[in-house]
Amino acid sequence: MITGGTDGIGAALARALLLRGDHAAVIGTNPEKADALIRAAADTPGTATFFPADLSLVSDTRRVIGDLLETYPKIDGLVLCARFFRTHRRTTPDGFEDNFALFYLSRALLSYGLLSAFNKADGAVVVNVAGPGHDTPIDWDDLQSARDYDGVRAMFMTGRLNDLLGVTFAERHGKDGTKYVLFHPGTTSTGFVGEFDPPTAAYIEQQKVLAKPATAVVPPVLRLLDNPPDEPLTAFNMDDELSVRNSLFSPKSAARLADITADLLDLDVT
Repeated sequence: MITGGTDGIGAALARALLLRGDHAAVIGTNPEKADALIRAAADTPGTATFFPADLSLVSDTRRVIGDLLETYPKIDGLVLCARFFRTHRRTTPDGFEDNFALFYLSRALLSYGLLSAFNKADGAVVVNVAGPGHDTPIDWDDLQSARDYDGVRAMFMTGRLNDLLGVTFAERHGKDGTKYVLFHPGTTSTGFVGEFDPPTAAYIEQQKVLAKPATAVVPPVLRLLDNPPDEPLTAFNMDDELSVRNSLFSPKSAARLADITADLLDLDVT
C-alpha cells in the first residue's frame, strides 16, 4: 500500500515495485496520474490498483481502509507518503486543520486500521515517510496550529507527531510482528504538491534544482520493505539509522498523544 502513490516518492516506489513483479495498491486523489501508472503497469511483470481517497477527510480515510481490507485480507507493506503543504491555514469539513488531518490523523488511522491484515502477513512493515528526529517543539495546547499559523512549522510539528505515533504503535503492537519504520528521505524533488504563496513558491523552485530525484529514495525504502529491521521501531535518514532512544521519541509524550488521538477519532490504539 502506498499513500501519495501517484506523485513523487510514492509514484517512484510504485514503478519500482511493478518492475520487479510486485502488486502495488496506490492511494491518491488524482485519477489521471493513477491512470498513467496503471497503463504503465501493463508493460511490467507487476500489477497495480488505484484506490481514490482524500486522506485529509477522516470519513474518506475510514472508507478506503474498509475497501483495502475487503480487497486484501493480508497486507505486508504500507508506505505513508501523502502530504500537502499549505502556506495558509485551512480547516477540513471534518473540523480539523488540513495538515494535521492529512499528515498525522490519516497515518494513525491507516496504521491501526489495517492491523488485522498486517497480522496475517509474515512480518509486515509500515514505513512512515515523515522526517523523523526533527527537534521542533510540540505545542500540546495547539496541535492544530490555530495560533500564529506557519505552514513550515505546522508540517515539522506534525512530523514530530508521527515520530510519537511510531513509538506507541511499536510499543503496543511490535510484539505481533509488524515493524514500524520512520523514514527521512532528505531533500528530494517530489511532486511538491501544495498551495504556496509567492516567496514559498520561489523557494520550492530553488529546491527542485538542488534536490535529488525521487528515484534516489527508492532503494533504501525497498530495503526496508524487503528486510525490515529486527526492532519494533526504527528510524532512518536514507540509509543512516537514527537513535530512537532520546527525548524526541519519549514514550510518555507518545502515550499523551495516543490518548488525544483516541479522543479525537474514537480510535482504539490498544
